[in-house]
Parts: sequence; structure tokens; C-alpha cells
Amino acid sequence: MITIAELETIAQARLLDAEALIIAERYDGAAYICGYAIELSLKARICKTLKWSGFPSSNSEFQNYQSFKVHNLDVLLHLSGFEEEIKQEQMSDWSNVKNWNPENRYKTISLVSKEEAEMMLSSVKELMKVL
Repeated sequence: MITIAELETIAQARLLDAEALIIAERYDGAAYICGYAIELSLKARICKTLKWSGFPSSNSEFQNYQSFKVHNLDVLLHLSGFEEEIKQEQMSDWSNVKNWNPENRYKTISLVSKEEAEMMLSSVKELMKVL
């Protein structure tokens, strides 16, 4: 299991990574890393909502929780118990991040502009405050 504290610490570290990538003008990487920050934050929120001490992190731990072994942010938001709140109060921010997926690592470089990367970073920060 990965603890809630570890999930939150790693999510904050990914935000710092994204900020460094934006400064280095590596916008695709910044947007990609932002996706992991929000994914980890959602998984931490799921643990809090379900009163779990941590999130499954190995195949054996996921054995009975396959529906939680996803990267799809919409699914994770639904499982977090915060879907209604986020979609009512933070829909603009959610719209900036919801289409992220780990397969973005295979996308052509230079598709993400500086503005898009900065907007995603800002949205992730706002969403993480709520979660």
C-alpha cells in the first residue's frame, strides 16, 4: 500500500517537476507530469473517502479492487466522492485536466503550448486544494 501522506507528497513533487519543466520550456513534459499530480491527488482523496489507510500499489493488493486500477481521471473523480463538487464548483479547471492519460507520453513533441501547460498547472493546483 502507498499511504495517503506518500500520495500527497509525490503529487506535490510532481507539481514542482511541472513548474521546473515550464521554466525549461518543456511544455509537453510539464502537462504530462501535471496529469500524474492530479491522478495521485484523486487516489489520496479516494483513500480518505473510503477510510483506507493507503492505496493499492501492487498486483496482489489490486486483486479485489481492479476497478481502482485505472489512470482515467473521470473514473477516479467518480470514485473519489467529489465528482459533483468538482463539476459544479471547478468545472473550468476540471475541463483543463480531464483528458489527460498516461498514453500522452507517446504523443508528438511540441503539441502543448506554454499557455496550455501553464493553464494545466494552474488548474491542477486549484483542484488539489479542493481534493
